[in-house]
Amino acid sequence: MAKTAANGNLWTHRNQNGLNYDSFKKNGYHDRREKNGPGTTVASRQKSRESFEQAPMYVAVMTYLGFGIVTLFGYLRDFLRAVGLEKCHVAQERDEQKDFVPLYQDFENFYTRNLYMRVRDNWNRPICSLPGPVFDMMERVTDDYNWTFRLTGRTIHNVINMGSYNYLGFAENDVDFLKTVADRTQQYGVGVCSTRQEMGNLSIHEELEKLVASFLGVESSMTFGMGFATNSMNIPALVGKGCLILSDELNHTSLILGARLSGATIRVFKHNNMHSLEKMLREAICSGQPRSHRPWKKILIMVEGIYSMEGSVVQLPEIIALKKKYKAYLYLDEAHSIGAVGPSGRGVTELFDVDPADVDVMMGTFTKSFGASGGYIAGKKELVDYLRSHSHSAVYSSAMSPPVTEQIMRVMKCIMGKDGSTEGIRRIRQLAENTRYFRAKLKEMGFIIYGNNDSPVVPILLYMPGKVAAFAREMLRRKIGVVVVGFPATPITEARARFCLSAAHTRAMINQVLQHLNEVGDGLCLKFSRRKYSSQFDLCDDTDFELDS
Repeated sequence: MAKTAANGNLWTHRNQNGLNYDSFKKNGYHDRREKNGPGTTVASRQKSRESFEQAPMYVAVMTYLGFGIVTLFGYLRDFLRAVGLEKCHVAQERDEQKDFVPLYQDFENFYTRNLYMRVRDNWNRPICSLPGPVFDMMERVTDDYNWTFRLTGRTIHNVINMGSYNYLGFAENDVDFLKTVADRTQQYGVGVCSTRQEMGNLSIHEELEKLVASFLGVESSMTFGMGFATNSMNIPALVGKGCLILSDELNHTSLILGARLSGATIRVFKHNNMHSLEKMLREAICSGQPRSHRPWKKILIMVEGIYSMEGSVVQLPEIIALKKKYKAYLYLDEAHSIGAVGPSGRGVTELFDVDPADVDVMMGTFTKSFGASGGYIAGKKELVDYLRSHSHSAVYSSAMSPPVTEQIMRVMKCIMGKDGSTEGIRRIRQLAENTRYFRAKLKEMGFIIYGNNDSPVVPILLYMPGKVAAFAREMLRRKIGVVVVGFPATPITEARARFCLSAAHTRAMINQVLQHLNEVGDGLCLKFSRRKYSSQFDLCDDTDFELDS
């Protein structure tokens, strides 16, 4: 494969699809645009909808200063613990093992001891209801600065859920909608207690796989009981020693773990940067494997449809052009994009109007838009047949639960209109409307947000570590549940709150969230955008806001 590519033209100043790149920087705002070549209208329009505005320099300085102060106090507290002036709450070695290699009190958990514990109350909150567009939460308090928590017995009702991946609102408990799931549970039970290769291959599993293949427009598919394992356990079956993986720098941990377990050589290219990817492809073809310089057995490009921390969308047409040019394979993770983008919810292949056959391995999960669990691998029949006997996740893990299988089929049929209704399409359009409305209003307020206008993942940049905790606590006090993310999950200077929109969010809910965000943003000084914005903004009702064509 690599030899074939090596015989082609390796150097070009234009992409295969005829695109020229121009970079703009205006008032601290970076916008990478493309001049259209043949057949690039959709790709260019999608890329123009992405923004990654840079914060003012003082924000970065204050962020580093904040981390520096917290780190200094961390060293001071570690010293006080060492001399016995402060109680050590974390696990530590017994005295008789003091000469052993430390298991607990090593430098690696310095961040956990001294930084994470300060903001630990913002995670793992106990929810005691359906986590739909609103939920109920058990109130808890701490008496020892977040080392332990105790429940007060009070319930916080009707917290607006802005953090779940319930994109289409199918994580629901409506009796009428779930009737078929209840019927399947009564017929098959809850668990299978066997692998698909032994006694766990039910007729509904095969029915689901045919439905997934039909939905995606590919030859065949295979389903798995766990979304994370769909990546981490299948990638080692596809590549191994002597193969090369080119991975986007912002890929999910499941992709990174699968790549590491495979034994293949891994090289990381800059996020959504086609110049970086093409340079690595060219070097891989020219140089081959290290030391021996033999051609790579396989070159696999790994990307995601929507990146869950950035809200950005993969540049799929350009990547397909590069993979064809250099005879590489493409692995596309659509965990966040399947069901959530595209006119009929078929993900980024539909969003960019590309042929699904151009993607060698299509992966997705059922844990988000489908309100269930598990994942799938789809593509050519030869690929799926190979994985049935070589995938660790297929051979050794228990088969998917029957009620979960029925839930996925129920949702997929609803999206496809096979249930005789237009409810699925209505939810897809509602999600798109909610997403663009929410993003537009945040920009009007002056927040810095990342990502594509079509992405229901909306990161608001908070930057400073102290403001991360203050933001989450203040939003919860206003009965809005948010997810905040910081280092090491993000770059140290780019801590953020990640909002996830849902079709189940009403305009009144979104307006309420926006109103509180505006007040909290002013109170905590979170509006870092350099673009001009008005201190007054108008909230629209359901009939005032229209989708872009």
